[in-house]
Amino acid sequence: MTSQLPSPISASQPACAGADLSRTFEMRFTSTPRGARLARRLAAHRLDAWGIPYGTRPHEEIVLVLGELTANAVRHGHVPSRDFHLLLHVIAPSSMVRVEVTDTRAERTPPDPEALRAPGAEDTGGRGLLLVAAFATRWGWHLRHGGPGKTVWAECVFTTGSGATAHSSTC
Repeated sequence: MTSQLPSPISASQPACAGADLSRTFEMRFTSTPRGARLARRLAAHRLDAWGIPYGTRPHEEIVLVLGELTANAVRHGHVPSRDFHLLLHVIAPSSMVRVEVTDTRAERTPPDPEALRAPGAEDTGGRGLLLVAAFATRWGWHLRHGGPGKTVWAECVFTTGSGATAHSSTC
């Protein structure tokens, strides 16, 4: 669960017919557990402000996926003095959220989605991407464009019947 922050942005701004309802948040964070935690909290706040409210299943699932990807960037993609980059993109007409986390370490890559395997009972890690695969509609990774590293991404599609809509106001 994420804790709710007071909102300086009104999430109830009306969306007029034909308006672009897509929203994007991107930022660099220190490649530390504290940076991953801050990324998760700021993204949770943005989702709430954009009409995917705290406490709803879509919000919690998207934040869980984002949290796993940022934690993996810190644990497996950390390079001293290098940050990771988070991109959160909500495409309202299709009720789709895309999360991209880019780090600067190219030699440690995740398995391809079809090669993902469950860890053994004695393994102490290896469950994060299983959670991503369970809650994301699809996910994958690619080498970083224009530089060293990689981007791990996930897309989550949510339905309006699940208690959240990308925008609930109308003109």
